Amino acid sequence: QVQLVESGGGLVQPGGSLRLSCDASMYTFKAMGWFRQAPGKEREFVARIRWSDEDTYYADSVKDRFTISRHNAKNIVYLAMNRLKPEDTGVYYCAASRTGLPGLYDHFGQGTQVTVSS
Repeated sequence: QVQLVESGGGLVQPGGSLRLSCDASMYTFKAMGWFRQAPGKEREFVARIRWSDEDTYYADSVKDRFTISRHNAKNIVYLAMNRLKPEDTGVYYCAASRTGLPGLYDHFGQGTQVTVSS
């Protein structure tokens, strides 16, 4: 059974940074990404990376502040988050796509909490 294990969440002040990690263990996917869900809101797309060529795509709200990357030898994806804002607060979910088709994800992790507050 596929398990995506996220880590790296926590409490950070506005303007600070965090790095999230997601380990897919032995499973390889065409693309992996990150979503988030703020309290009282629907889950939204944050970023994704295509495994073959490391092509990346971001939501407008995080562009130029967040960077998605992958480990060269392991099935791990990272999300480096800089200049964090209170509106970045939420549960962040790792996602994996077998096909790599835009918006089509087959697996989600359990989520890790990110709280941006002074």
